[in-house]
Amino acid sequence: MAKNLEKTYDPKSIEQRTYDKWMEKKYFHAEVNRDKKPFTIVMPPPNITGQLHMGHALDNTLQDILIRFKRMRGYETLWLPGTDHASIATEAKIVEAMRQEGISKEDIGREKFLERAWDWKKQYGGRIVEQLKKIGSSCDWDRERFTMDEGCSKAVKRVFVNFYNEGLIYRGERIINWCPHCLTSISDAEVEYENQAGFFWHLRYKTVDGEDYLDLATTRPETLLGDTAVAVNPEDDRYKHMIGKKLILPIVHREIPVVADSYVDMEFGTGVVKITPAHDPNDFEVGLRHNLPVINVMTDDAKITEDYPKYAGMDRYEAREAIIEDLKAEGALLKVEPHEHNVGTCYRCGTTVEPRVSKQWFVKMDELAKPAIEAVKKGDTGFVPQHFDKTYFHWLENIRDWCISRQLWWGHRIPAFYCDECGETVVTEDDSCICPKCGKPMRQDPDTLDTWFSSALWPFSTLGWPDKTEEMDFFYPTDVLVTGYDIILFWVIRMMFSGIKHTDSVPFKKVLIHGLVRDSQGRKMSKSLGNGIDPLEIIDTYGADALRLTLVTGNAPGNDMRFYNERVEANRNFANKVWNASRFIMMNLGDEEIVKPDDSAFETADKWILSRVNTVAREVTDNMEKFELGVAVSKIYDFIWNEFCDWYIEIVKPRLYKKDENKDSAMAAFYTLKVTLIKALKLLHPYMPFITEEIFTTIQSEEESIMISAWPEFDEAESDEAAEKAMNHVMELVKGVRAVRKEMDVNNSRKALVYIVSDDEDIRNIYTTNEGAYFHLIFASEVKVVADKTEIPENAVSKVISGAVIYMPLNDLVDFEKELERLTKEKDRLSKELARVNGMLNNEKFMSKAPEKKVNEEKEKLRKYTEMMEKVEEELAKLG
Repeated sequence: MAKNLEKTYDPKSIEQRTYDKWMEKKYFHAEVNRDKKPFTIVMPPPNITGQLHMGHALDNTLQDILIRFKRMRGYETLWLPGTDHASIATEAKIVEAMRQEGISKEDIGREKFLERAWDWKKQYGGRIVEQLKKIGSSCDWDRERFTMDEGCSKAVKRVFVNFYNEGLIYRGERIINWCPHCLTSISDAEVEYENQAGFFWHLRYKTVDGEDYLDLATTRPETLLGDTAVAVNPEDDRYKHMIGKKLILPIVHREIPVVADSYVDMEFGTGVVKITPAHDPNDFEVGLRHNLPVINVMTDDAKITEDYPKYAGMDRYEAREAIIEDLKAEGALLKVEPHEHNVGTCYRCGTTVEPRVSKQWFVKMDELAKPAIEAVKKGDTGFVPQHFDKTYFHWLENIRDWCISRQLWWGHRIPAFYCDECGETVVTEDDSCICPKCGKPMRQDPDTLDTWFSSALWPFSTLGWPDKTEEMDFFYPTDVLVTGYDIILFWVIRMMFSGIKHTDSVPFKKVLIHGLVRDSQGRKMSKSLGNGIDPLEIIDTYGADALRLTLVTGNAPGNDMRFYNERVEANRNFANKVWNASRFIMMNLGDEEIVKPDDSAFETADKWILSRVNTVAREVTDNMEKFELGVAVSKIYDFIWNEFCDWYIEIVKPRLYKKDENKDSAMAAFYTLKVTLIKALKLLHPYMPFITEEIFTTIQSEEESIMISAWPEFDEAESDEAAEKAMNHVMELVKGVRAVRKEMDVNNSRKALVYIVSDDEDIRNIYTTNEGAYFHLIFASEVKVVADKTEIPENAVSKVISGAVIYMPLNDLVDFEKELERLTKEKDRLSKELARVNGMLNNEKFMSKAPEKKVNEEKEKLRKYTEMMEKVEEELAKLG
């Protein structure tokens, strides 16, 4: 074994070279292989606008750990990567770039805009893919997909046409969430709610005859322009006489009816609600029940329409102020009170969403939701942690029809065509259409589909669906979806009902939910706070392995984690520890070939560490199969750092240094070191792939890569309870001796006779037969294992351990003359301090005039010095 590692561990010199080798050898590539079990993960496709952030790093590290683990366990593993076209985000980027050129979408038209979009995707879309490679993602890049590639686009069209033909997709006027900044509709799941400080404006609506009125409150007085009724609860005795009467709408002076509807909460406010069907989802439903007019008062960018000349062109908030002033002037504003309320905002840009009635395309959700609910209840798909199924059920059980049309140009264009001559509508997978009724060319719907419409098909469209492919048959359904809890509603739910509907199967068997990566103060990372941490900078400084280990250590499924640079540094130090231990083994072995010697050459310590790595392999495997990745890596870390490096390597050093004196013993140690290190490296590999590959390919030549080597499986024959028991006693002895020496501040160069007293013959035998394992670790001049205390000198220090007591003669540990001199000086010093303190505390003048704090300080000094004096006198008494 002439090869050795570089003196210092340098991730930069290893990681790119190693990843390039893996790519060249096609270790990541999966094929349909009926001789193996498949294991499939589809990567949640990052947006082509994206740059790698800590959320991506965590998400993809967890996936890579699972894939590497299963690959080593003999599965045909497919981790299918890809990117998402991200309609809103990408279009916004391109529009902004054009704005800086002084042009708009409308200036160049749809075709030229789409040319720009594809150019942009070509230029920037692969950026995040290259960044994902930096953290070691072992995806099958040969199968990389894009949500708008030919295969995915075919699947999208097929689903839309099938849904339409089944009556599950329809076009109609409904209340939708509208973003006035992005200028498009967004789905309910894309609305993020936040508490905002606002007001309740209390208004009075008078009856037409002026003899009665109703008082109500609103948080949005600008929508008053579109009021078409006022509603009360039919059971509310206060207002029964008002039902059916007409009111005059303040400042607009339009007559509107009072309607009775059980939607109104009698206990809230005055029990009276203004109804604006065009600008509130609940009001829209009331409007449908009472056949009320729908009056839209805002333009696409949330300005007041031309129908209200006084406010026309005003932004909604500017109009609000003007309307409030006019309400005051008319005497319709009664009072204003502060009110904090939940406001919907666009998940992309943060703009307050405007509910509005619009003609859009919708998916009917009732029938699609039921099988998706049932699949999780039956256990076909399970959440890790399980409690996230509550979020899933709550959303699906209360789901509304999904608005899928977007007023954008970048994305999957809706495959619906309209005949302007005769009004016919045709939905088809074809790219163009001639009217089947009048023969005229038809016009395609200008809108695109919600990005999540194509993402919902990702687990099967990427495997070839709707075609019947070998990949679809072998790799589907996928095994695990790894995702953050923040997109259960966006994505998981939609994939579930889509998979069940189109493939008659759930799309994945498990959903592993992780939390957010927060900063060291527990805050969400954001541009506004300026607290984002760039994973690529961390990788550049500490290496990808240290970052990966940091992201998964102590990370339990579903929980947020805090990110500390100190932890990355500590994990880089762990990498150094593994590197240096491996280098030490190789340096001491030199060119000698390792051959397994006879069983008789193996000492208890060898059997112990081989048994321990075997046990750790079993426990880690169990943890990883249960997705307890943080628990598993902690066990690997502790085993390597503590048991292997700090104990076993230190135990066998004398055997390595004296290998010429007992070659069989040394060879047993080398064999054990190599076997244990390789097994430990394999357990660590899914978490720290780069350093483990470099060490593995250096320390052995039988296998070309650790990532395609076999996972360490538990072997009952390797278990050795007797060796583990014996070494537990040995380690307790070493800890006990060292604790005494540390307490007494004894230099390691000072050797001492160590007595081990035990009336248990088995324990005495353990210490007798394993003296070579611990003698050099306890700085002993001699070790005597005895059954009783008859030999023990009187002035010996003792330490109780399991089944035995350790004794060390005080003479061996302490230089009596020096110690006597030191203790005498300390006694004199303490005597003076005690005299001073007692003098002050016995002084009436001091006690009456000194502040209480000062008196208490002196009392505390008296207590401390008295205690110290007792210990010094006790030590002096021991010295005789």
